[in-house]
Amino acid sequence: MNLIVPGINGSGPEHWQTLWEAHDPGFLRVVQNDWDHPEFGAWMDRLQQALEANPGSWIVAHSLGCLLVVSRQVPVQPRGAFLVAPPDPAGPEFPSTAKSFADIAKTQLSFPSLVVASEDDPYASIAFAKASAAAWGSAFVSVGQKGHINGASGLGFWDEGYQLFKQFIS
Repeated sequence: MNLIVPGINGSGPEHWQTLWEAHDPGFLRVVQNDWDHPEFGAWMDRLQQALEANPGSWIVAHSLGCLLVVSRQVPVQPRGAFLVAPPDPAGPEFPSTAKSFADIAKTQLSFPSLVVASEDDPYASIAFAKASAAAWGSAFVSVGQKGHINGASGLGFWDEGYQLFKQFIS
């Protein structure tokens, strides 16, 4: 199973995570009670429940979902994590409603991971993304200038990302 872990607002209908989930029954969204007012503890509980129900899953996280995955080690480890556009909690665009996510871990993850970042992401510089990948022990890929790599970026299905994910898990 591939667990989709969206960020704030839950990845709407034009977001590649939603389109991947609709395209492939091997993707399952980790649903949160409140997408617009994220609370770290509640979101972590949902992630942990999903991992317990689907052991050996790969995680496909976007934005705030990345910070959730790397912030604490959950008892049930994923097989690996595909971390797209992790935001910088110290950045000027970081949402004030997500302050409970600001204390992100800067230690190596105990599972394989790949950070995918854009050179013009308003939520994190490419330098932040590279430094985070290094701290987490993650591989790193820059996909050029694709904004926050979300629905507003106009990527649609984002085939490039889908291929990166398939390469990562193989």
